[in-house]
Amino acid sequence: MRKWSKVFGVLCALLQAASTVAAPAPVEAFFRDPVFSAAELSPDGRRVAMLVSSKGTRLQLAVLDLETLKPQAVAGDAERDVARFHWVNDQRLVYSYRIKLTGPNLTDEGPGLFAVSVKGDENRVLMATGHAFITAGGVDSTVLKPYHLLMDVPGFGMGDDVHVNKAGERSTKKVDYIDVMRLNTRTGRSKDIELPLHAHSWVFGHDGEPLAVMSTQEGQSRWHIWQADGRWAHGALFDPVVGGGYSPQYQSPDGTLYGAASAQGFAAVYVFDRATGRPVGKPVVAVPGFDIRPHFIANDKKLLGIRFTVDAELTQWLDEDMKALQAGLDKALPTTANRLSVPRHGDSPWVLVQAFSDAQPTITYIYNRSTRKLARLGQSLPDIQANDGGQTDFHRVPARDGLPLPVYLTLPPGGGKKLPMVVLVHGGPWLRGADWRFDPEVQFLASRGYAVLQPAFRGSTGYGQKHFQAGFGQWGLSMQDDVMDALRWAVDQGHADPQRVCIAGASYGGYAALMGLARDGAQFRCAVAWVAVSDPLLLFDSTWTEATEEVRRYGMARMIGDPKADAAQLNAVSPLRQAARIQKPLLLAYGGWDTRVAIVHGEQLRDALKPHNPDVEWVVYREEGHGWAQPDNRIDFWTHVEKFLARHLAPAEGNK
Repeated sequence: MRKWSKVFGVLCALLQAASTVAAPAPVEAFFRDPVFSAAELSPDGRRVAMLVSSKGTRLQLAVLDLETLKPQAVAGDAERDVARFHWVNDQRLVYSYRIKLTGPNLTDEGPGLFAVSVKGDENRVLMATGHAFITAGGVDSTVLKPYHLLMDVPGFGMGDDVHVNKAGERSTKKVDYIDVMRLNTRTGRSKDIELPLHAHSWVFGHDGEPLAVMSTQEGQSRWHIWQADGRWAHGALFDPVVGGGYSPQYQSPDGTLYGAASAQGFAAVYVFDRATGRPVGKPVVAVPGFDIRPHFIANDKKLLGIRFTVDAELTQWLDEDMKALQAGLDKALPTTANRLSVPRHGDSPWVLVQAFSDAQPTITYIYNRSTRKLARLGQSLPDIQANDGGQTDFHRVPARDGLPLPVYLTLPPGGGKKLPMVVLVHGGPWLRGADWRFDPEVQFLASRGYAVLQPAFRGSTGYGQKHFQAGFGQWGLSMQDDVMDALRWAVDQGHADPQRVCIAGASYGGYAALMGLARDGAQFRCAVAWVAVSDPLLLFDSTWTEATEEVRRYGMARMIGDPKADAAQLNAVSPLRQAARIQKPLLLAYGGWDTRVAIVHGEQLRDALKPHNPDVEWVVYREEGHGWAQPDNRIDFWTHVEKFLARHLAPAEGNK
């Protein structure tokens, strides 16, 4: 292990050495960019690529050679952070930068797409960032225009191609079509892939060829399955808002097609019939009470396992050797969930291990199956100590109408009863909220002594079709009831001091925080709302939203409410129109260039609150969009939150 220590000392110098800090850790420790993140094993398992930074430097792409134990920085920029990368083959990667917003007229610099070798040479620009790229011979005609998107297509890392797509003729009304292309990372040349009209969701095989696509037109969708005789078999139309009951998702190396389908109201994994595109037999993976969203793990010989999240992340290994390996590493690392990544081809002995828990930011290890040695590569947030973290537990509690509500409760270090509480409502709202893993927002609040309650209100995904559809048309109504019922449970269980509760959230979560004050103000001391919807009707105004008319008509009108037929209901659940009832302290924050929830949501609410609420704190980050991409802004915002909560959730006089 002496050799490992010497080499990884070099790597740690490239990153930042972990330091011992006094508890609680400062705001920066939670909200800076990770110093080590996104580690990914090369297809042949002989290298690890990762994003690294040291204090004051931008995120760079680095590659560690596991044979020589030598790290190498291969890509980076003094002005921008590398945000994403992907292995193309054993010797080549592609990467993109974080979007950069600059200037007074919403001038943005896109992520671009660039290729580089594992030695840091053989560079090629594949997609422009917004500026003209000039080569020695003039403008390189092979460079793609901005805002093509890199696609996640399975494969075993043997070729030079990646897949990209780009929306064609996008307007405020609809996206007419989406081009899908195979892009060569050495020549920069791209080739269109012929697909059925109006396709927008794709399943590819390991050879990079399409297996199944979903198309949508006029609010109706269907699956198309590629047949062995060279034609597309077209499935039946279904409602994309509630889903078609099944969806093909992955083809294993032996040709078996897998997908998701309903099993007693919950999504499960099935084998699919290639000819019909429908599930057959019993589920391969099913967990009552949870929807399975599978990630398939394979090498070039067979499907090894299926990874998914229920209350926490699990991997169901289909391979006996992988089962044994998982059991051995879980025994060696008993306090964390341990995600294993293995080579996609070849005989490399290396296994990448990413270990995390509710209180532990990800620690990355490399394990050698031949020597049985486990070595630590790095930790994403080295100033966070797991022993100082709060404990997160999953519960199901009854809503007032009997619907089971999934709830995550995090207690601060040391636990306790009748604690000051932050009800943290997730955004979306139609997505999976919390799960059992390290969340910097949750652990930051816990480190300051607050219990954190995260309710998966109806409309949240991941808990079955009934739970999801129960949220349709229920903004500010039963969705808000669920938040209050979860809080009632926390109070009844003795976890929360009912006199010291704040409600907080972003986007839809910010809307719920505002409605918490407008509708149930007596239950809260204060609220924190960032990038928050202040009026659902503003989401239907094309002046202030990026959503197309097609999305507003066929999706939002059903899931939120029709802006004409349901206008009275939407007005009744609008925090902006109920502003006179918002009388508790409020922290509002917005991004100046948010195109999803435009800053007008906040400006109109701020102005409506001025006559009767003197305790509104207003924060704007002019060069941010829908959330805080820049670490300095994250640190600044959560510093505001820390001071705001300390001021308003202090013990009442006489109860200290």
